[in-house]
Amino acid sequence: MVVATRLSILSVSSVRRRVASLLTLLVAGVPVFLAGCGRLRPEHHETVYVAVRQTYLHDRVAAVSNRVGQVANGQPLDVLEHGRRFLRVKTEKGEMGWIEERAVIDSAEYKSFQDLASSHKQDPVVATGSVRDDVYLHVSPGRDSQRFYLLPENDKVRLLIRASVPKQAPGARPSPPKREAQATPVKPAAPQPAKTAAVTTPSSAEPIEQPEQPEIPMEDWWLIRDAQGRVGWLLSGRVDVDVPDEVAQYAEGQRIVGAYVLTHVTDPEANVPNHQVAEYVTALSQPKAGLPFDFDQIRVFTWSVKRHRYETAYRVHPIQGFLPLRVWTQPGANGGNEPVFSFQIPSSQDIAIDPETGITKLVNPRTIVYTMRDNLVRRTGPDLAPIPTTHVPGEKAKPGKAGKKKR
Repeated sequence: MVVATRLSILSVSSVRRRVASLLTLLVAGVPVFLAGCGRLRPEHHETVYVAVRQTYLHDRVAAVSNRVGQVANGQPLDVLEHGRRFLRVKTEKGEMGWIEERAVIDSAEYKSFQDLASSHKQDPVVATGSVRDDVYLHVSPGRDSQRFYLLPENDKVRLLIRASVPKQAPGARPSPPKREAQATPVKPAAPQPAKTAAVTTPSSAEPIEQPEQPEIPMEDWWLIRDAQGRVGWLLSGRVDVDVPDEVAQYAEGQRIVGAYVLTHVTDPEANVPNHQVAEYVTALSQPKAGLPFDFDQIRVFTWSVKRHRYETAYRVHPIQGFLPLRVWTQPGANGGNEPVFSFQIPSSQDIAIDPETGITKLVNPRTIVYTMRDNLVRRTGPDLAPIPTTHVPGEKAKPGKAGKKKR
């Protein structure tokens, strides 16, 4: 009995020691387990993008601080900490420092630029050009819209779409004029209203002159794509369309919005590569912003081998033309290829302006086609109906034929 009692006492004490050991292991393992669970949870990364030309990262937010890194336009940064008007960020190189919030855009704003590029990826190029100086791209037409990408001076760009929006004074951000939710049909050819309107009040039979509301100044913007595939809007005055100087000198005060090579002719005395001189079809417009069409004149320039200069082979003006102006070739009657070009005009006086972007769109466009054989330009294609001539509001009609041919 005494031996059995001692054995039971030893068994109970042994069990107690084992339980205590297990509890110790469990308590020690809880922090490790929780730490492992923390590593398994996905970390939330906030990314911002540098929107200024370049700036420095600082080691602290203070009047006196040290520069710890330099970042440039378009560079992504990981956000580590939010402060008042400042962010603590980390670069791809591991540099960490503080940057002003106004020097960056967030992921949502960055995505809006990516979506813009994606939605216009297949848009046809209506002209090419180069920017006059360093210029930012905006997410939509308007000086107060978000800007991001910075293009360097003389950067080559491709023009996609033109839009017209109300002009804003420097430093001002006025609200845009109210427009209907649907595309608004307008008649650009309608005559301008009188400067004053006569009204009669009940107390007086004499008419009272009421001044007309001032016209809202407009400005044109171009949606462009650069060589890196970046897409955005910039002011039309910040980009120059690619036009040879030999052709640009014949603009006669008009604005050339596109110049397209039709064909080449051989002139042994021409100082060009292989003596092959290009002949062009050009689209021109009045030097005025806010017009509800892209151009009002088509002019074909051919090269005179005898006089060694450009001459006008065909001209039609004034019209309401819309880009893109397309150029191709087709088999000719003499066995060779003939250059062909086409553009669009509205089927009636009514066109539609998108109330959100200011882009003019054709609802029922007509496609006008021309073919050039030697130096003679003729209307071809299924649509041979007359082209309506329409003058810009305020422009006086000049006597003469709409289509003038020179041989």
